[in-house]
Amino acid sequence: MLVGRQYEQKLLLEIARSDKSEFVAVYGRRRIGKTYLVRETFNYNFAFQHTGVQDAEKEVQLARFRKSLADAGMRKCPKLKDWFDAFDALGKFLEGCGNGKKIVFIDEMPWMDTPKSGFLSALENFWNGWATMRRDIVLIVCGSATSWIVSKLVKNYGGLHNRLTRQILLKPFTLRECELYAAARDIIMTRQQILQTYMVLGGVPYYWSYLRRGYSWAQNIDKMFFEENADLRDEFDALYSSLFRNPEPYIQVVTALGKKKAGMTRGEIASSIGQDHGGTLSKILKDLELCSFIRSYTSIGKSKKDALYQLIDNFTLFYFRFVEGNSIKNPQFWSRSIGGGTYNAWSGLAFERVCFQHVDQIKQALGVTGVISGVYSWLYRPKENYETGVQIDMLLDRADDVIDLCEIKYTRGLYEISKQYSAELHRKVSVFQSKTETKKAVFTVMITAEGLAPNAYAGDIQNSITAEELFT
Repeated sequence: MLVGRQYEQKLLLEIARSDKSEFVAVYGRRRIGKTYLVRETFNYNFAFQHTGVQDAEKEVQLARFRKSLADAGMRKCPKLKDWFDAFDALGKFLEGCGNGKKIVFIDEMPWMDTPKSGFLSALENFWNGWATMRRDIVLIVCGSATSWIVSKLVKNYGGLHNRLTRQILLKPFTLRECELYAAARDIIMTRQQILQTYMVLGGVPYYWSYLRRGYSWAQNIDKMFFEENADLRDEFDALYSSLFRNPEPYIQVVTALGKKKAGMTRGEIASSIGQDHGGTLSKILKDLELCSFIRSYTSIGKSKKDALYQLIDNFTLFYFRFVEGNSIKNPQFWSRSIGGGTYNAWSGLAFERVCFQHVDQIKQALGVTGVISGVYSWLYRPKENYETGVQIDMLLDRADDVIDLCEIKYTRGLYEISKQYSAELHRKVSVFQSKTETKKAVFTVMITAEGLAPNAYAGDIQNSITAEELFT
């Protein structure tokens, strides 16, 4: 059963009714549901479908493509010497498929483009020289290697330049979509439990598919990560290997970013990993951002070269904190960790990342959905001995001359603002206004899991948002 993805499904069905041939790329990180979306939308009925083979040479890729042609109904398919032969054979097969739209689905296309294989040239020839001369072809290609899809198809400046007629970047589920997914599988969870699970798994549908009925959210996390032969214990290596042909520098970068809450500049990242990877660090950062592992932002008053990169992938953050190097043989590790110091430190950071993934919902709660806003974190490092630093979790720099200074706190139960913390909030606002010299109004916003406790200091807060409002 397909949950969510209504917009993407509607778009694919509209494409299938087009009066011309269409070339569509569906891309996004591993396990996000690309293949499932396409198959469910078309009820698993394709004129031809094929999946590339990971880490296989050209000869193996061609042999599997030939088998896919045979499985689709091509009786006499000659041996394929190269990709030009392969796409010529596909064209001949499709010509014999009768009238009506012919949906061609090629999954994990990046794996098919092996070194010196001539794959892209043959694909270009197939599309430009054959498919565009017809009105009945819908070519849908998928790939977890987002950087390949973007560089080779979306931003191709050769023969495939501007040949994609549509592109669909499939993003992680929101909290609301995860709630619907759990309900569709008859898994009963409160919204707080859904939030806690999201803090670990993010909005990756495949990870949520491992939730089992009859277990608490904590027991489910134990079963996924900490029991013997747990399903997701080795997912980290598989995730990065599937996305990037040379995953090691990517892992080095996210490892460095995982140690800095507010993020790092490009220079700081290069210093931390001890190299610039021959000038390819910019590409690595861009690829990670395309896959929604990191985000980049430029603080108020800073230039683009001062951009900070911040790790925001829930799964990766959880892996670094609790799974990597964990030699504890305790199948109830997670259940017994809840409430401890390490858990509390992680949960605060994880909830902050969830808020960054739901900025649209935060803006809706503030009633500023239609207002253009920049989203930042802000850090002031003291330049004089008498100064103390300031770190602000989230800033919404709004086009209506207001800046929302958002403090994000994760606690069970109502969060109580103390006299000391109230003074700290006033100091943060004062330092921010002084150092940025902003002329905009600055409002203080508290984002908490379950709301603010009413006391004398709560009145200093202009707006309060709860996790409940992130489910809209």
